[in-house]
Amino acid sequence: MSLDLDDLNTAGMDKDLQDFLVIEQQKAHFQQQIHRLNEICWDKCLTDKPSSKLDSRTETCFNNCVDRFIDSSLAITQRFAQLIQKQAMN
Repeated sequence: MSLDLDDLNTAGMDKDLQDFLVIEQQKAHFQQQIHRLNEICWDKCLTDKPSSKLDSRTETCFNNCVDRFIDSSLAITQRFAQLIQKQAMN
């Protein structure tokens, strides 16, 4: 269940509490994205029964998937930083 801040009566809510809730919602969304991407990489790269050692194809797939994950994480983090800066200016 996600918190929809638009549904809350924000007029009577303390600004610090509003900011805290926004940040916590963003953190939760980011964590959901991490879990989703981990599942995608696992399903995409591990097509056979897991063994004690990865073959080179599977290892390469995981490395590429992790690289894309890092790229995505950086993009999301940069976007959050932009939003925070924008909120600070208001």
